[in-house]
Parts: sequence; structure tokens; C-alpha cells
Amino acid sequence: MSRNGLWIMAAGVAGFVAAVTYWVIALAVAESRKADMVSPERVTSFIHAVIDANRANYTQNVVDKLHTQGVVEALEHWKEEKGLPLPAQFLLESGRLVAQKDMKLSFRLASLTPIYVWNGPNSEFERRGLEVVMKAPEKPFTGFYQQAGIRYFQGIYADRAVSESCVSCHNGHANSPRRDYKLNDIMGGVIVTIPISEAP
Repeated sequence: MSRNGLWIMAAGVAGFVAAVTYWVIALAVAESRKADMVSPERVTSFIHAVIDANRANYTQNVVDKLHTQGVVEALEHWKEEKGLPLPAQFLLESGRLVAQKDMKLSFRLASLTPIYVWNGPNSEFERRGLEVVMKAPEKPFTGFYQQAGIRYFQGIYADRAVSESCVSCHNGHANSPRRDYKLNDIMGGVIVTIPISEAP
């Protein structure tokens, strides 16, 4: 083989080795970046944990204490009657305020037996998720969907009757389709929705 042929062969081998090395490094970097990312399941679980803790704190340290001391009551029509929001209303109002920030992040309460129809499921996915968490509350129901060119991830977490005010409100409300709730019963779900992609 001529000297030129050897140089061409060496250049070809060097090019092949460089290409393989590049792809090995690129794959390693991609895998390390992937390992650093937090899954959407974890993100919605983090958000749900904060929501759950805030509502429990509000219920125990504000609603229950002020009720026991006879200072003020949690009332359905709290704005008009100068009361406190019920724990469910506290969560819904927090979700409304977050939605105003235009981050495409949302959370809300929903039920298959809501007092008001607008607190029912908004999609077949939500309906199915609420059915699943009613039967198996220990694990959230999760999945992806697309709307207006944006990809979203949604987690539906079982929502329990955390206080007597939840039970008495639902069991005694004129619009309630179900009136046999007990403390710690699953009443519906907390639906957490996060954007996965940006608008096109």
C-alpha cells in the first residue's frame, strides 16, 4: 500500500474514532442531564405536598382554633358574612390566585359528587382519575394531555375529609348529591396541572 493510501486510511480511522468519541460523549452528557431533571410526577407531588400542608395548617391553626375560641366561623359565604373561608374554599381561592400569575400552573378540588357542578371533572381524563383515586387513594392518577399547542402533565390526588367542617358542609348542604360522608372519607381529588412545553 502506498504512503498516500496509508494516510487516507489513517485519516479515515481517525475520523471514525472522532465520530464515535463524539457520540459517546454526547450520549453521556445527555444521560447526565436527564439524571439531573425532576420528573413531572415528582413536581406535581411536591406541589400537592405544599397544598396539602397549607390546607391542614389553615384548618388546624386558624379555622379550628378560632371556632373553638368563639372568635369567628368558617362559612360558605365568607365574604358576605364576614367569616373565614372553609378549608376547601381556602384551597380553591389559593388556586385562583396562582392562576392569575399566568404560569399555566393550576390546582383545584374536584369531585364526582360536587356541591356545585363547576367543581366536577372538566375532562374524561379527570373523571377517570377521580374514579381511580376514590378506589385506590394511596397513589395519584397521572398523565399527559395537549391543549392549544401546549403539553401538560396532570396529577390527581385523593382528597380526604380532613375536618368536621368538610363533613358537615357536604352532608348538610342543600345542593349536595351525597350526604353520608365521615371524617377521612375520600371526597374527590386535588388536581394539579403543570405545563411541560411552551406555547408554539
